[in-house]
Amino acid sequence: MTDINGPKVVVIGGGTGMPVLLRGMRKFPINLSAIVTVSDDGGSSGRLREDLDIPAPGDIRKVIASMSDVEPTMLKLFQHRFESGDSLSGHALGNLILAGMISITGDFYKGIKEICRVFNVKGRIYPIANENMHLKAEFEDGSVVRGESNIPKENKKIKRVFYDPPIIEPLSEAVEAIKRAELIVIAPGSLYTSILPNLISREIKDALRQTKAKTVYVCNVMTQYGETNGYTASDHVQAMHDHVGESFVDGIVIHGQKIEHTIKQEYEKEKAEPVICDYESLNDMQVKVIEGDIADLHTDGTLKHHEYKVARLLYNLL
Repeated sequence: MTDINGPKVVVIGGGTGMPVLLRGMRKFPINLSAIVTVSDDGGSSGRLREDLDIPAPGDIRKVIASMSDVEPTMLKLFQHRFESGDSLSGHALGNLILAGMISITGDFYKGIKEICRVFNVKGRIYPIANENMHLKAEFEDGSVVRGESNIPKENKKIKRVFYDPPIIEPLSEAVEAIKRAELIVIAPGSLYTSILPNLISREIKDALRQTKAKTVYVCNVMTQYGETNGYTASDHVQAMHDHVGESFVDGIVIHGQKIEHTIKQEYEKEKAEPVICDYESLNDMQVKVIEGDIADLHTDGTLKHHEYKVARLLYNLL
């Protein structure tokens, strides 16, 4: 992994929203680091975790692809997912490559660093943990469920998420990156299963309290069924503050353009709706609202964050 001279920016998250953000940000002259969740237990990642007892490689794979500088064909191969074969069907080739390198090096993080070197990654990538761990959620009714993929299926109001085993030590390099950062960006993504798993270890909480960097959350455009039903923008921020135990988000980036009725109808199929920006509540929380035209209509009829637009807005904050 190679550093680029420039302001130190740390992006925290996982899922599908984080790679979009990183693809845009790597084009700017910044020293970029990514801290990535590894609690996914579904699909290819889940099968490899069960077979090899390793942290989930899927989100790491997507982040490597978004920050690498190699031929497009190599990236396409890395991201390729097999659609046939009893043992290979559903597996992403990049996940298998990561698993192989972990086996060679004997260490999850060392394996990631070697793959990053091969794929000429611009910046640094840190898994939030270097050991196999699972995510649990406690709901408002007192019930508890284990496994990231099972949490949204309950469709209950989530009180908190926590680790299993309960104490996970994050990489010291990730903790130091937060402390040294000039800007910390919480990427868009699933609030309880992609974002919060990165924020709940004691060391990360302490680093977020100690850092002198401004922390900005790029808010989801839409709610997510089973996780954030009916959530406003301030609800997202409050959940982060509750899990860290202190207010630490300084600003929130929202898509400030009107969302057409036809787009809302498309999201209704997923039981999702636009995230309302409740300015007064955010102001009471002393969270600055930063509006921009940062999302575009995707070919599937949904709104997606535009990698360059949101990256440019964030770079201008520096």
